[in-house]
Amino acid sequence: MVRSFVVTGGGRGIGHAIAGRLLSDGHAVVSLDLSEGLFDGPGARTRLVIGDAADEAVAERAADAAAEAGAFTGWVNNAAVFRDVDLHDVPAAEMLRLIEANVAPAVVGSAVAVKRWLRSGTPGRLVNVSSHQAQRAVRGAAAYATAKAAVEGLTRALAVDYGPAGIRVNAVALGSIRTDRYDDRMDARMAALHPLGRVGLPEEVAAVVAHLLSDESGFVTGATIPVDGGRAAQGQDPESRGF
Repeated sequence: MVRSFVVTGGGRGIGHAIAGRLLSDGHAVVSLDLSEGLFDGPGARTRLVIGDAADEAVAERAADAAAEAGAFTGWVNNAAVFRDVDLHDVPAAEMLRLIEANVAPAVVGSAVAVKRWLRSGTPGRLVNVSSHQAQRAVRGAAAYATAKAAVEGLTRALAVDYGPAGIRVNAVALGSIRTDRYDDRMDARMAALHPLGRVGLPEEVAAVVAHLLSDESGFVTGATIPVDGGRAAQGQDPESRGF
């Protein structure tokens, strides 16, 4: 039977690349997004659910669609909100709201998927999309960095809680990836932050996610895999800053 997967934020960018890779591997994919985005159109192996990934009712609709499309096997928590704020410039409640906007979709999606897999006895696979910022913050992105650190903590906790049920939970921590949000004017500066000398491609992220959703990664859980061209491994050389 065809396996089916839910990808949140699957209408564009990295999520769209993940959905495309899973489709090319012969799976069925449900894209959960706020809008149609780049959705390729309905088909035997594609479904679209429009709505907020942090809304449990919407997430349940996506899980229903996945169950109709095939053997519901995996969920990718990719949806994210990108907004830089400084703690001294906004009310604390606003900072908390932005943190929640990035954590809530991962919690809700994981909860909906895990409950279904427990009921059916399915050894499901969760993949959370994180960032190098979870470990190495970028100035001005406190809300995003905090949220991604929480997502990585959630990844480890769920792996421990549900490993005995055969449910694997992993994360990918991304460096700079060339999507429609990428600013070409920053290309040289961004490339220099990565030991490989360039930014990543959505398809490169999709390949790692597909591996984590596959049987080939059957003994991998609770892990955060850097997909960052070495960015998190590279410390800034003081000599390069003229110190």
